Amino acid sequence: MRTNNVILRAVVKLVVFIILTLAVYLFLSGHHSPGGGFIGGLVLASAFVLLFIAFDIETVRHAIPFDFKKVAALGAFISVSTGFASLVFGEAFLTQAFDYFELPFFGKTELSTVTIFESGVALVVVGVVVTIILSIVEDV
Repeated sequence: MRTNNVILRAVVKLVVFIILTLAVYLFLSGHHSPGGGFIGGLVLASAFVLLFIAFDIETVRHAIPFDFKKVAALGAFISVSTGFASLVFGEAFLTQAFDYFELPFFGKTELSTVTIFESGVALVVVGVVVTIILSIVEDV
């Protein structure tokens, strides 16, 4: 018999958006202050875990049809690729590059290769944490 968790599900729908906003903030603030791909990925993974708690796993998997093992592999590929990209340009492995660009609505904005590396780290963390949680649940 399935319990009726209407209040929990209603609250989770709101809280997940707050958690996702915090994850994006932590991710983007990472190369200037504490945060970055690792902590942003952990907070993002916590949103997925909260969804798995409030809703059944099959419902969440139907709504978010990602194989999180492949997400982790894609993240590792992105992170390693940024290191090898610097070798292509004759720099040391994982040397970063940045420049300032004029973007519409944002004005002068710094864009850096560290952001690409950190996105790979975030994907690895999300993929690994969610895969671990799902494997624990499947064993129970």
